[in-house]
Amino acid sequence: MMEYAPIIVLVLSFIVLLAIKVPVAWSIAIASLLTMLLSIPALPAFTTIAQRIATGLDSFALLAIPFFILSGQLMNNGGIAKRLINFAKTLIGSLPGGLALINIVSAMMMGAIAGSAMASASAMGSILGPEMEKEGYSREFGAAVNITSSTTGLLIPPSNVLIVYSLASGGVSIAALFLAGYIPGILTGLFLMIVAVIWAKKKGYKTRERSSIKEVFNTFIKAIPSLFLLVVVIGGIVAGIFTATEASAIAVLYTLLLAFWYKEITFDDLPKILLESVGTTAIVMLLIGASMSMSWIMSYENIPQDLSNALLGISDNKVIILLIINLLLLFVGIFMDMTPAILIFTPIFLPIVTKLGIDPVHFGIMMVLNLSIGLCTPPVGSVLFVGVGVANTTIEKVIKPLIPLYIAMIVALFVITYFPILSMWLPSVFGM
Repeated sequence: MMEYAPIIVLVLSFIVLLAIKVPVAWSIAIASLLTMLLSIPALPAFTTIAQRIATGLDSFALLAIPFFILSGQLMNNGGIAKRLINFAKTLIGSLPGGLALINIVSAMMMGAIAGSAMASASAMGSILGPEMEKEGYSREFGAAVNITSSTTGLLIPPSNVLIVYSLASGGVSIAALFLAGYIPGILTGLFLMIVAVIWAKKKGYKTRERSSIKEVFNTFIKAIPSLFLLVVVIGGIVAGIFTATEASAIAVLYTLLLAFWYKEITFDDLPKILLESVGTTAIVMLLIGASMSMSWIMSYENIPQDLSNALLGISDNKVIILLIINLLLLFVGIFMDMTPAILIFTPIFLPIVTKLGIDPVHFGIMMVLNLSIGLCTPPVGSVLFVGVGVANTTIEKVIKPLIPLYIAMIVALFVITYFPILSMWLPSVFGM
């Protein structure tokens, strides 16, 4: 029994702390400390936790996160979302469920450029939500589409969570992860679009008039400067011109210049945008530091090895193990935010899947998509709360239209899990 004491204390204390509404970052740090007290005296335990939180943030790759957060805030306020939506309207607005499809495609583009699901949910919900209601769509369906589609940008690069996974995995190539996310992200968006079309036809939502070639061309021209950011950032990383961290700084400079050129923000707006970015960065960094301390104590107590042996003791069949890991992560995603989940569970599951011959890049994409689903589920689904708040509705009302979209994401997850070529083809094309 004593050999299982660390994992029992770690899990139970963490669950109890969450249940009494202690913030996630503090729950992680306190649970880690209580587990450490089983092995070492109090003073060294407190010192070690503090050191691990600090050293967990001492990474050059993590510098990219505050820059990408800032560039996302600039995009959200700089008129970029509006131009992407206008382009999507002319492109697919005449299809059944046109406005829902516009929401999904715009969220994929906005999420990809901003690298943030919450920024995408906020921008798309505030712009498209009222428009969907005006054209007869139910507020709850609009919110459900916005919530689920916003998570696709976490797979389509640049993505902060893929940078976090690279750190947690011990240095998997960020460029390879970025390339690997394109097809799974687009595929997930297509699955959501299929459900949106079926739902719209069933409810009899009206369609828009088909746009002329000239209108499509004009809106595309206006959206090019925004879309070009992807070429600059991803092209520069893949070509080896700059690192992901340097690319994030270039993204900030580019989006700032673009926002001023569009005349959507002024110098007076910058203090507010910077403060919002600092607040978001502080929360993310505290989560990362606390999660790194928990990862360390788990390694110190040999918890990953014990769990690895237990899982491989159940089966050495790749299909079965991936199914079990997916089900565990889907459960974890309901109760834990995405960043700490990646930092805590990557060191546990990655050694298991690499033993079975699964590429760490493919596993990273699978893990991010899996935990993206958790962002849409109560009680801690951050994107769910943003989407519901922007739509001015309640979680209870959104659940019904959310379920089929949620199922579509799970289907996409299992397709991507068992067909690794979807993740690995693009990195292989570029020799990664």
